[in-house]
Amino acid sequence: MSDAHPSHDHDGPHEGPIKTPKQLILAVFFAFVVPIAAIVLLVMYVGAEKQPNAGSDAATAEAVARRLHPIGSVEVKDLSDPAALKNGEQVFAAQCSACHAAGVAGAPKLADAAAWGPRLGQGYDTLLVHALKGKGAMGPQGGGDFTDLEIGRAVVYMANKAGAKFDEPKMAAASAPTTSAAAPAAVPALYEQSCSACHAAGVAGAPKLGDKAAWAPRIGQGIDALVANVVKGKGAMPPKGGSSATPDEIKTAISYMVSTTK
Repeated sequence: MSDAHPSHDHDGPHEGPIKTPKQLILAVFFAFVVPIAAIVLLVMYVGAEKQPNAGSDAATAEAVARRLHPIGSVEVKDLSDPAALKNGEQVFAAQCSACHAAGVAGAPKLADAAAWGPRLGQGYDTLLVHALKGKGAMGPQGGGDFTDLEIGRAVVYMANKAGAKFDEPKMAAASAPTTSAAAPAAVPALYEQSCSACHAAGVAGAPKLGDKAAWAPRIGQGIDALVANVVKGKGAMPPKGGSSATPDEIKTAISYMVSTTK
């Protein structure tokens, strides 16, 4: 007799490990929570690795001071003090050298007599106007924040390096003492900062300070008309003389210049 072995049905359905709704909820919960927890722990670990040690440079008082140092700074110039203004070489190093040191964007290279030759032939007055108003790729004042007098000094410095013999512009002389009891008018800051570069020596057709003949027809127009001309710009003079002065500040500067002709 042969032994009869019962046959087993191996093709029937198989049951999974999740048999109840509670097990399903737990499976979904751990499927989301475990990866998130792992990521958080990893981030905390990496962040801890980058934290400076107590003795490292990042924790020193000097390093903290560097991080807290303001990005910008404000420089206040005493325009009545000649020592507070930069000379031509200093202005060149701070502003002009970016292009003129290597001849960038068509700028004549410092001490390149051939490149400067045609420009020197135009004269100092024209070169100063170009520097103040901008020309070609060069913005007004070369994009700097210097007084017109300082820009004039830089123009003379570069021109003389190329063979010119220009005299460096000077600050306007203080008003001579008067015999009257009234004290002489103070020189407005706007005049020293913007107007003196041209009006102190009569540059580019500007009426020279104290020149009665040159100022007479202008004075006849009235102070309001003169203020309007400065605000809009006239001839070689850019609007507001290239400054950001208010009409009242412009009126004060004009009144000062007019007073020197009396």
